[in-house]
Amino acid sequence: MDTLGGYGSSSDDSEGEQAPQQKVEDPSREHEKQLHLKGSGKFSGKSKVLDYSVMSAPTVTLNEAMDQRRHIDPTAKEVKYNYKYEELYAPEVGPHNPFKTQQQNATKNHLAGYVENAHVNEFQFETQRRTFHSFKYAYDPSTIDESEGDKLIGSSVSAEEAEFKTVFEDNKKRPLDKRKREKNTDASDIEGYLGPWAKYKDEETVSRPTDDDAAYLEEYLAKKQKKGKREEEVPMEESTTLHIKDDTDYQGRSFLHIPQDLGVNLKSDEPPQKCFIPKRQIHAWKGHNKGVSVIRWFPKSAHLMLSGALDNKVKLWEVYNQRRCIRTYMGHKQAIRDVNFNNAGDQFLSASYDRFIKLWDTETGQSVSRFTNKKMAFCCKFNPDDDKQNLIVAGTSSNKIVCWDIRTGDIVQEYDRHLAAVNTITFVDKNRRFVSTSDDKSLRVWEWNIPVDMKYIADPSMHSMPAVTPSPNGKWIACQSLDNKICVFQVGDRFKEMRKKVFKGHMVAGYACGLDFSPEMSYLCSGDGDGKIFIWDWKTSKLLCKWKAHDDVCIQVLWHPHEASKVASAGWDSTIKLWD
Repeated sequence: MDTLGGYGSSSDDSEGEQAPQQKVEDPSREHEKQLHLKGSGKFSGKSKVLDYSVMSAPTVTLNEAMDQRRHIDPTAKEVKYNYKYEELYAPEVGPHNPFKTQQQNATKNHLAGYVENAHVNEFQFETQRRTFHSFKYAYDPSTIDESEGDKLIGSSVSAEEAEFKTVFEDNKKRPLDKRKREKNTDASDIEGYLGPWAKYKDEETVSRPTDDDAAYLEEYLAKKQKKGKREEEVPMEESTTLHIKDDTDYQGRSFLHIPQDLGVNLKSDEPPQKCFIPKRQIHAWKGHNKGVSVIRWFPKSAHLMLSGALDNKVKLWEVYNQRRCIRTYMGHKQAIRDVNFNNAGDQFLSASYDRFIKLWDTETGQSVSRFTNKKMAFCCKFNPDDDKQNLIVAGTSSNKIVCWDIRTGDIVQEYDRHLAAVNTITFVDKNRRFVSTSDDKSLRVWEWNIPVDMKYIADPSMHSMPAVTPSPNGKWIACQSLDNKICVFQVGDRFKEMRKKVFKGHMVAGYACGLDFSPEMSYLCSGDGDGKIFIWDWKTSKLLCKWKAHDDVCIQVLWHPHEASKVASAGWDSTIKLWD
């Protein structure tokens, strides 16, 4: 302190060159100096640093003086010392979210609220549980306050009868509480020894229902047996009606003969040079009583058209000349699902919801044979190869593709890999393979006569495709997808989806609306759930034209293979229309 006291004087003062000025002390600051230098007797009073104290902090009352509690984090899982009750249950302090509701602000450790473990004596809990199970009453475990007394849950009448006793207390004996067993403990009696396994004296070994229960059970089983018993379905007798008088021409040729006096070469293998979008309706065929479900051109020439409808009938129509209904084929009990010609056109198949596929003679209307595997067929086709015209394939509701030989009527092959009903069968790659689509939202490619799929195309974004058509050049197939678009797949050496070639704009969700290419592949046309016909440009995928064609669903659209602008459409309004 002596050193600090002399810190304020300069070397000049000691030499006496200048007279030191007398320092004036402020008597009011003496008290502050005393506070700072309390206990320091050696302070000389010459320092400029320690003469005055600077008190920058205001005089405040500390928090500990106001709140003696020690604060604890509400999210803490562990504490290091014993907190008092008022510290554990103190209100939370700090900012809160003003936008939360009272329910959101509530303390929760469960979706429904705050759950706390309740520590209950295991014996007491088991006592009450067994009492409730036996006597239908127990004491209320949620009673908290002693002033509330014991509350009962359950039947108060049962409690009074049992005198409010639990199962561990003496109760009135019930009839079957203590039943006496038959006794035979003589081990030497080999036949009659019972031991601890003896029956009760009044035990019923065979339980029989009462008279009322027996009558009810008999009635129930009779109904169930009647419901489960499927009568053997007898196919309907086939019949046919010829609607024209002149079924042969002057040379004795039938209506199957391809006409040559129309100005159009119907025998040509070449498609029209350029196709055009049809402008107007030129004819409407009416004859079905219910909606038309499918139409097919006569093979190669398309001078006749075959239609199947929901009125269980198949009809054959003229496309040229008078455009009459030539013949009606009747032989199904339920609606027609699909029809298809063979290569020559002299026979065709019809598949119906009555679980039968029937083979018809086109000219005479006679039924040649019938096929069934007791499942519904959703599509049926002849093998397009000329040397395999005796083989037909059908996609059924049993997830199988079944192949029959029409000469023997036997099933010769089954393709069983799909996980849902098979909707379509399309032959590709020079008829060596075929593509099938199903309700399992997949597309499978099969080698003919090999019952294992060689290619499986499925994607989470794919939907069921209930209508498929091949392109005229055989390189593509167009599939009507139920998410309101047409998907295109490349077929041949490689099978893959062309993701960039998608046709949209129509509404087909829930309907198996047919689609078709124009013969020279410049257009793609499709029906629509609203009864419209849509035509897209094949190369650009742009929608070119649409118009209202039917009052109900337009279920099928077919482009004529030899006419540049003729399109046939079928609808659920029971009409077939021709557009040009």
